[in-house]
Amino acid sequence: MKSTQPVVAPRAGFTLIELLVAIAMMATLLAALLSFVFSMTEIWGQGSEKRLFEQHVAAVTLHLESMLRRAALPVAGNASAEAFSVHEIRTPSNGTVTGLNFTLSGGDRLLQWGGTPAPMTTCTLGVDAGNGLIIYWRSQLEEDEDAIHETLVSPLITQLSYNYYDADTRRWSSDTRLRRTSGNLWLVPEQIVVQFTHDQQTAVRVLTLPLAPIGVPLF
Repeated sequence: MKSTQPVVAPRAGFTLIELLVAIAMMATLLAALLSFVFSMTEIWGQGSEKRLFEQHVAAVTLHLESMLRRAALPVAGNASAEAFSVHEIRTPSNGTVTGLNFTLSGGDRLLQWGGTPAPMTTCTLGVDAGNGLIIYWRSQLEEDEDAIHETLVSPLITQLSYNYYDADTRRWSSDTRLRRTSGNLWLVPEQIVVQFTHDQQTAVRVLTLPLAPIGVPLF
């Protein structure tokens, strides 16, 4: 007796149109995924660069503040009202720089002499166009009085400006250059304004010279 069960035909494969549609959908999904990955990479890269810039600004600012505090420390138990001055010096490239001048009796790790921090270093701050903030310095123990070294502090510092306080008018004023008094003497500012620049990023930090009117450090 013959079987009466129906014969089931085998399932046909994907048609060419179905394959083309599937490939198009996969290509669209892949393009969207790659676009997402690249955009996230770009955002992360930009965020990382911003964080690195902010970290650099913070580190340099803290170090400059530390140098100024140490320059204002009392010597032999006496607080000096003349810890800071303005000097014009000749650079190693035979140029001239006029900048804030101070002395670090214990030296600084940035100012190396024979592999160790140079002691009794007289420092002058200056911005070299295209290079950044430079400390021009000399150890008082060096025999050659004309020997001036230069140390790059930050290539991202593009400008120094100065804030002055007038005790008579009780007003602040700012200048991009160090000022002279009516008697043609250099006037020491109360604050230094440091500007950092990198691509489209800019940061400004204000450093107060750590001296009160009576010459006592503000810490």
